[in-house]
Amino acid sequence: MSTAILTGQPVPGSSIEADLRSLGFDLRIAADATEAETFLAEVPGDERVALVDARFVGHVHALRLGLTDPRFPLAAIPGAVTAQPAGRQALTRAMARENSAGGGTTLVGSSLADRILTALDADGTAVHRPELGSLVAAVPADPQARNEARQAVTDVDDEAVRLKSAVKSRDGFFTTYCISPYSRYIARWCARRGLTPNQVTTASLLTALIAAACAATGTRGGFVAAGVLLIASFVLDCTDGQLARYSLQYSTLGAWLDATFDRAKEYAYYAGLALGAARGGDDVWALALGAMVLQTCRHVVDFSFNEANHDATANTSPTAALSDKLDSVGWTVWVRRMIVLPIGERWAMIAVLTAVTTPRITFYVLLIGCAFAATYTTAGRVLRSLTRKARRTDRAAQALADLTDSGPSAEGLSRFLRKLPARGPLGSRALVALPGAALLLAAAGLEPYGSVLPIALAVLYVLTSAAAVAQPLKGALDWLVPPMFRAAEYGTVLVLAAKADVDGALPAAFGLVAAVAYHHYDTVYRIRGDAGAPPAWLVRSIGGHEGRTLLVTVLAALLTASQFTVALTALAVAVALVVLVESIRFWVGAHKGGAPAVHDEGETA
Repeated sequence: MSTAILTGQPVPGSSIEADLRSLGFDLRIAADATEAETFLAEVPGDERVALVDARFVGHVHALRLGLTDPRFPLAAIPGAVTAQPAGRQALTRAMARENSAGGGTTLVGSSLADRILTALDADGTAVHRPELGSLVAAVPADPQARNEARQAVTDVDDEAVRLKSAVKSRDGFFTTYCISPYSRYIARWCARRGLTPNQVTTASLLTALIAAACAATGTRGGFVAAGVLLIASFVLDCTDGQLARYSLQYSTLGAWLDATFDRAKEYAYYAGLALGAARGGDDVWALALGAMVLQTCRHVVDFSFNEANHDATANTSPTAALSDKLDSVGWTVWVRRMIVLPIGERWAMIAVLTAVTTPRITFYVLLIGCAFAATYTTAGRVLRSLTRKARRTDRAAQALADLTDSGPSAEGLSRFLRKLPARGPLGSRALVALPGAALLLAAAGLEPYGSVLPIALAVLYVLTSAAAVAQPLKGALDWLVPPMFRAAEYGTVLVLAAKADVDGALPAAFGLVAAVAYHHYDTVYRIRGDAGAPPAWLVRSIGGHEGRTLLVTVLAALLTASQFTVALTALAVAVALVVLVESIRFWVGAHKGGAPAVHDEGETA
């Protein structure tokens, strides 16, 4: 329950009480500041409380934005200020000081809520002020100003503003022009029927899984149905975020579900296509696994670059300036957004190709498109990193260290390798890790199955991985270290499974990479939500990237191809069980424990 304390002189005919009740607030009417302070103390500490001037004139959606957003401990609009439990102490302190200075009475013509906001600002307390745009929120000083404010409210349709603001301000061309024009109305329909974003997210997942099952039939009808259902799943995927913005239903659990289910949907669909192709006599599991590896590595590049640079100082670059100039030319914005193949364009392409071609052609086009997009984005980010004069923070270095997923082998060896030069060639420790990763992949690809050479180079990979993380990752290109590790681990599993050349090896490798990729995505989402990395015991128990890579090379050298398939399957199940159980426990616990609400805005590329 939430409580709103109305202060100031009531105005006959005002709708403020009805508006606040419609937003779920229980009302208290305070005659003066002293009584308002008393009411504030009586509200339980685990509930939201708001101070609202009784003379407030404005749109209901302005009140909704200012008083009900769960992401901010303190928020305010003109004439109203609110606090969640995390912000109650600051609000109570400001109220007490204001009463002490003002003698406990509300001054004629003044707004207690606005004076409290001034006191919070004086304390240096962070208070969220939502962008209202054309929405009205005011405390008129006289009847004429009140009439003008009421007319301004009448002139603006707050429902139209609410619908427009439900759509992300930055999105892909396909999503912006082909999905959002009608999905926002689906979001409103869901809100009016009491559906939650998490329910819509779950419906999107189920739809995608049915699409994957249709693709797995291997029939033309199944492929057509799969393409249609994949688009339907994407519509629901857009709807859940729009519903969250429309109704301000943000949550930690919701952000995790939205991000995690996106990956589960896409990769499950890849598996469905591979199963369908196998029914028709075409083995495309290597292509399916390759698509998952490439897409996951693309995401890791995005995550690592953003974490390395989001709080960097002196963060300027001629390349970034050129990008800003290109953005000033309207058509180039859409072209640049489309060529990186964001989720909307990517899923639309997969859906159409599934319906009208074969799984093999679908994967070929997907791999070519994603490879081009990865080259384009990575090259641009490398240029920015080399030309900008940025100083990266300890927080950024720690985030990159967490993203590396270094296990006990790399951690232990790194303690002995810290005397190495702090910077590798060109100022990047990525080039310290590169030789081991490249030689390992080359040996796995060139040597016959069962060769012991990949083991020797996996040991070298462990050493170079440890050397790469022996010093803080603050160099210009150090954000490349995590994606380099991902490419080495996933690529080794893919190549060795393909070399085994027995039924079941590649599907087993697909399952193992999917389980490990889930762990890596989960690490990203925890860092994004300021929850820190997964616990050290979890990383150690599943070996770290270098431990798993070494283990897979040993298994490939010592076991027959059939035994290797069984071992990969067992390893996939073990990793999946450990990471899923711990991840679900963490996110559900964080949600129940009142972790700050967040909202995931989707992938950046």
